[in-house]
Amino acid sequence: MSEARDNQETGAYDVVVLGAGPVGQNVADRARAAGLTVAVVERELVGGECSYWACVPSKALLRPVIAVADARRVDGARQAVTGRLDTDRVFARRNHYVSDWDDTGQAEGVKSIGADLFRGHGRIDGPRRVTVTRDDGARLTLTARHAVAVATGSRPLLPDIPGIHEARPWTNRHGTDSSTVPARLAIVGGGGVAIEMATLWQGLGSQVTLLARRRLIPRMEPFAGELVARSLTESGVDVRIGTQVTALRRPDPTGPVTLTLDDGSDLQADEVMLATGRTPATDDIGLDTVGLTTGTWLDVDTTCLVRGVDGTWLYAVGDVNHRALLTHQGKYQARTAGDAIGARAAGLPVDDSPWGDHATTADQHAVPQVFFTDPEAAAVGLTAEQATQAGHRIKTVDLDFDAAQGANLYADNYRGHARMVVDLDREVLLGVTFVGPGVSELLHSATVAVAGEVPLKRLRHAIACFPTVSEIWLFLLAAYQREHT
Repeated sequence: MSEARDNQETGAYDVVVLGAGPVGQNVADRARAAGLTVAVVERELVGGECSYWACVPSKALLRPVIAVADARRVDGARQAVTGRLDTDRVFARRNHYVSDWDDTGQAEGVKSIGADLFRGHGRIDGPRRVTVTRDDGARLTLTARHAVAVATGSRPLLPDIPGIHEARPWTNRHGTDSSTVPARLAIVGGGGVAIEMATLWQGLGSQVTLLARRRLIPRMEPFAGELVARSLTESGVDVRIGTQVTALRRPDPTGPVTLTLDDGSDLQADEVMLATGRTPATDDIGLDTVGLTTGTWLDVDTTCLVRGVDGTWLYAVGDVNHRALLTHQGKYQARTAGDAIGARAAGLPVDDSPWGDHATTADQHAVPQVFFTDPEAAAVGLTAEQATQAGHRIKTVDLDFDAAQGANLYADNYRGHARMVVDLDREVLLGVTFVGPGVSELLHSATVAVAGEVPLKRLRHAIACFPTVSEIWLFLLAAYQREHT
């Protein structure tokens, strides 16, 4: 009898993973690479939120919008851009990249690494034990010799607004799987989901109103939100900052929705989307059976081992630990945790020192993030405010992108801004922020500089090719050098 067949019949594995999104798949892959047997449990589609309702479909939809905007910035190309986007083709492109919401390919991917896939709702049932309830009501029990990894992600956090149920609001899922363009769309929120969806649906033909309680993308440098807000306004979005929704009404389920605002006015829209944050998908996974509180974020150490549980067996990776609600960061945690599980299972030393093999140090110092708006906003590391609050002695260096000829060749009258935050005591970068067309492709160089703590004296030897947008690095470093020589 094969090992896989034996595991399936006994329900005994080295590692059980709850959640088969990109994060759960990475834990499984690293545990298998360490020679451990793995069971993966998924109650929805294998591939998770990112593959079907978040990163992948949103970027598939946004790319045509941004591509047209980029073409219109270049004389000679803008004259060739006529008419509107073909929304049917845009939606078809999205459908292709989400495999028409068919997870067969990703399910086969899980099996190809040698893990066993169990479809159903997985719940922890005491230490190292998971019960899986299938759609037909059948139940089976899995036991984990070494680890259970929670990778169940997060779901939209809906505010307690009167009339919210009657209004039937969109969430990020409706924003990325809908194939009908509403004439009027109100978006409530100011974070990454809100500004990307405003960019997308305005580009597809909706009249979008964006309602934010405070500045846009508040976790980035203030200028990032300001430039994005200005561009959204220029594209036709009605951007209202400092506005709250106090009530929703939709008496006719097929009719418009009315939003009552905190100034007493009403706003009518054909659909309303709430992009007001996320909450952990931990309310029904059995946390109470191991002494934890259901529905909460899970507190973890640097190896992603959950604190407050006896033993070294329960891990939490990705959104559920609330460190960085980003797919790429969750995958980084998953690879690290999977390696730590393998080391502990083999009785090998665990290197959880800063930047060690089993430490998620980048979660604190070098988290990269990009918002695919027009213009793009990209950042890594600490903002100036965060660095100051952390006790660093800093210098900020700011430049508009028109300093770089490569930017002007990329787009006529290129408009963008860059900032680097320098630790004056060590002369290394603590953070970098770029806002402008195409800047997402600059971010990895900044991430390497921040994560690698590359001294500025060495970084000046990293030559940017002429003429590219990345020349901005030369001008940022030269500006710092002029002030400190």
